[in-house]
Amino acid sequence: MPARRKARKRALDVLYEADMRGRPVPEVLAGYIERLAQPRPDHLGYAVGLIEGVAEHQARIDELIDSYAEGWTLDRMPVVDRNLARIAIYELLHVDEIDDAVAISEAVELARQMSTDDSPRFLNGILGRIAEYATR
Repeated sequence: MPARRKARKRALDVLYEADMRGRPVPEVLAGYIERLAQPRPDHLGYAVGLIEGVAEHQARIDELIDSYAEGWTLDRMPVVDRNLARIAIYELLHVDEIDDAVAISEAVELARQMSTDDSPRFLNGILGRIAEYATR
């Protein structure tokens, strides 16, 4: 698995836990890092950047999801999909070295591995619309 995909998976783990437990992301992240074995993986820095970025911009990210998810609310989305969308949207809006197509395809691939059969298509659609309209 490529390093950035591993980083996105780690970011998903932390965001998923925070979402499910109703805990603040920085608190969950601190506990997650504390539990990591030594030596720490090389991709941890990118994962932490994603987690902190999503947490910092979550209100705007969630607003975009609400605006572009046709027929879905954040609360109705599977937790995995919601957090994969948050990571990808953060990358679309704030990580210049990641191409939009890469951010979208990585979210779709992780959804294919970890979520429902409909999740890849759903995420591809919403993220494509956001990339097309919101990142101009």
